[in-house]
Amino acid sequence: METTGTVRRQAAERKRDTLERLATERDVWVSTAHPEHGPHQVPLWFSWDGRAVWMCTGATSVTARNLREEPRVRLALPDTFDVVLIEGAAECFPDQEVPAAAADAFTEKFGWDPRTEEGSFLYIRVTPRTVRAWRGEPELRGRAVMRAGTWLD
Repeated sequence: METTGTVRRQAAERKRDTLERLATERDVWVSTAHPEHGPHQVPLWFSWDGRAVWMCTGATSVTARNLREEPRVRLALPDTFDVVLIEGAAECFPDQEVPAAAADAFTEKFGWDPRTEEGSFLYIRVTPRTVRAWRGEPELRGRAVMRAGTWLD
């Protein structure tokens, strides 16, 4: 693995960088699985409320179906060098039952309000239980920045 001169960041710096990316990035890869149909991965828009990732998808999508059967989920920010992986359990909210603050933040970030669309949408909240963040080989050891829902310093 090429390191391209990467200097190892301390855990506090990786945590800070991860929180900054969660606050500013737009897309996340969502990996789900269904006991009968297997794994599924899709990119979705997301917003970060300071404690959880919020996404939205069609209520009848494969992602929605999988999460209803198996709420464990893995999220990945879309950068293969500056990696952020999040694991947690998804909580699903029909578009007319989602907390207003979460839906309003999503609408403000993307200029799109699924609650006003025809058809049903599902908001998904994932509160991280584990977060791993690393840039290249120098940061593979000690890459966990959150364990059991607690940020590490």
